[in-house]
Amino acid sequence: MIAIGKREFISMFKSIKSILIIAILLTTSYYSAKYSQVLTTGISMTEKEMSDIHTGGLLLLLLLFGQLFVMGLSHDSINKESHERTMRFLVTRTSRLRIILGKFAGAWLFWFTCILISFLLIGMFSLKFNFFIFSQVIALSTFQIALTILLSIMIPKPSITMFLGILVGLLFPILSLWLVFTDNNWISWLKFASPYYYLVADNYLFLIIFGLAGLILAAAMAIFNRREF
Repeated sequence: MIAIGKREFISMFKSIKSILIIAILLTTSYYSAKYSQVLTTGISMTEKEMSDIHTGGLLLLLLLFGQLFVMGLSHDSINKESHERTMRFLVTRTSRLRIILGKFAGAWLFWFTCILISFLLIGMFSLKFNFFIFSQVIALSTFQIALTILLSIMIPKPSITMFLGILVGLLFPILSLWLVFTDNNWISWLKFASPYYYLVADNYLFLIIFGLAGLILAAAMAIFNRREF
């Protein structure tokens, strides 16, 4: 599992897409923190909101495009191995559970590193590290990675997951936010399956997102165990 995770982590830093996404994250973090005071001009904000304004640009970016970024990099994390016939080699060398956990751990560590660097960059301007917001972002990323791995297991062709990755990456945040704020009682209950619902409240309810990610990984593992390679 460690070897698989390490290979996944290193390989994610080598692609052009990764470099572009990292550049977008760091650029957004830099300008969001440096010019955060401009955003407060003419806007009534509480003292707490003022103290967290430095992270505003990065949070907006990750809320709207985080799923797209994650799927853009990891949509083929599993089905690429199957498509290239290397999965047969992996399943003979280690358990399927270790394969899934290794792939997940490698992607999770990649995003943890990128988000941590972004928050450290913001901290250079705000002179503080907001661990609470950082934890919320990590929880959201954990859910997004788990969902991406599930999609990569369910759909065997990388070309299809690439297309669906773009579609899901763009539509999922929009639909999730709509479910959170809709007054339609017939479908509003679906908001409990969305990570965005647990990010609205300014408390530790966001920890439930890790549980949702665990359920998604369990579903991914159940499907993966039934596959023949």
